[in-house]
This record gives sequence, C-alpha cells and structure tokens, in this order.
Amino acid sequence: MTHITLFPGDGIGPEISAEFKRIISALAAPITFDEYLIGERAFEKYGVLIPEEAINSVKQNKTALKAPVTTPVGKGFKSVNVQLRTIFDLYINLRPAKTLPGVPGRYADVDIVTFRENTEDLYIGDEYEIEDGFIARKKITKTASERIIRAAFEYAKAHNRHTLTCVHKANILKKTDGLFLETFNRIAPEYPEIEANNRIIDNMCMQLVTCPSLYDVLVAPNLYGDIITDLIAGLVGGLGMAPAANIGHDIAIFEAVHGSAPDIAGLGIANPTAFFLSGALMLEHIGLEKEAEKLRSAIEEVLKEGKTLPKDLGGNAGTKEYTDAVISRL
Repeated sequence: MTHITLFPGDGIGPEISAEFKRIISALAAPITFDEYLIGERAFEKYGVLIPEEAINSVKQNKTALKAPVTTPVGKGFKSVNVQLRTIFDLYINLRPAKTLPGVPGRYADVDIVTFRENTEDLYIGDEYEIEDGFIARKKITKTASERIIRAAFEYAKAHNRHTLTCVHKANILKKTDGLFLETFNRIAPEYPEIEANNRIIDNMCMQLVTCPSLYDVLVAPNLYGDIITDLIAGLVGGLGMAPAANIGHDIAIFEAVHGSAPDIAGLGIANPTAFFLSGALMLEHIGLEKEAEKLRSAIEEVLKEGKTLPKDLGGNAGTKEYTDAVISRL
C-alpha cells in the first residue's frame, strides 16, 4: 500500500478531494491517503499556513496531492504554493495541456507540455525601495537552468516528443535570460534526436495563439513559464482542464492550478477535471500507469459523450454527478 499525503485544501478543495478518493476506490488502486490541512483553514485552526506535521508527511511519503488552497489576504503572508516549492526544492513545474474531445475550444490539436523553472527568476521576491519606487531583482543561475533544461530534454526523449523550444527574452535581458538560452544551446547537442529551437517570449505568445500545433515541449524560466502555461490552458478549455505537477529530486506534489473558488464552495458544482487529471499524473508517477490511463480514458469518454458535463463546460452536472459518470466508465 502506497501512502500519499493529501491536502484537501480550501474552498472547493474538500469537495473535489472527496470525489477523487471515490475515483481511487473505484480503481482499486493500492493507495492510502494521509490528510493534512494547509492554507487558510490550517491558519484558522493552527495559526500557521503549513503545519510541521504536514511537512513531515510529505518528507516521509515523497508524494502529495494538493487541492486548491487559499493564502489569507494581508501583508506578510507568503504564497503557500511558493513555500512548498521552496521547502522541498520542487524545481520542475510540469504543465501538460491537451485538447480533449467535447471541450469547447478554438483548436482541435493542441498537445503541449511545458517545463517551468520553479525556484528562481522574479519569484524569489527580492525587492527593494528606491527614491521613486521599487526594484525587483531577477535571479537566474547555471545550476537551476541546467537541471530544468535537462529535465525537459529527458522528458522529450522518454515520451517520444520530437521538438523542444526554449522561451526567453535574451535580446533584452542579455545576462540572465542570456544565461538560460546559452545553457539550452550548450545542452541541446547531447540530444540529437530532439529538434531544439528557441522563441522570444512575446513572439512565443503570438505563436501559441495562432498556430499552437507547431509546438511540442517548452522550457522556460519561472515568470514566462507562469504566463504561457495559463495561456495554453486557455487554448484547451481553461484552468479547469489543466493538470500540474511540482517535482524535485525525490519529492513530487501534484495539483490543480486553479483557485479555491470560495464563491461556489459547498454548492456541489465545481469542475473536478483538472484535479482528476493531476491525480492521473500522480498515479503515473508512482508506477500505476494502467490506473492512470484508465482514469484519463474514462474522463475523455464522459467529455466526448457530452451528456454529463460540469456547468463551466456547458452542461448541468454537479461535481458528484460528473464523478459518477467517470466512475461508471472505469
């Protein structure tokens, strides 16, 4: 039996977490969930956003599944997501986005995987005051650049992907982004089977909204990766269809990247697809590839049939009803 740390989250988090546990039971997957509060509910109960017990559970289990969490509004509260990435050095933000049958969208052939560097860039939060405002420092290092770029090449090689595109702004940021691009160009010849190219971030955004089928795997520093992954999610139906994983050397946390949606919490109408697909990534990660494929296939069948769709996809199904439909196809 594999122990997985589960963070049921805030807002709609507990609802979609409960439905995913039903999915796991239906799959008869050998998993036991160890549940801990983090985020707003944890702060209200314990006075901290991430209790020590939750951290220790992730260290022990090595794998966690996180529903959306809320960081309390106010000065001094650092994002729970950023804290988790920092604590466990989760340097890979893996964001696959694929067009699914029955989901409205402008394109029918999007299938892009983005590797976003997760620990550096402007997200280090190094800001200081000057006479007329503030300056934020951007951090790009050889070590962090090399490990995310190698991870992207290795993924492309292992998954029979043929093209890897480096996203940057090295024409302006010649030192920082220049280092990221230079590292990419240095590593690329080690993978002759992968076609390596690069795009400046502004051109990349334009390319993605005009001809996304040209792109396969992308690798980018933190800020650009954050921007383009949401953009790409919009091409395949929105964040409600976008799974994600944060991966380090020996620890991985899987999550739906959308918000906790407190305005619909408790109404039973949340779309759990992104969370289910993140769960499929988790199953794959721990070696349960067959179960992961069964889950993805079941979701695709429900979406393609179009009879039991969540409200944000044009249907009238509630969270439980949609999950029932998925389970019936497992």
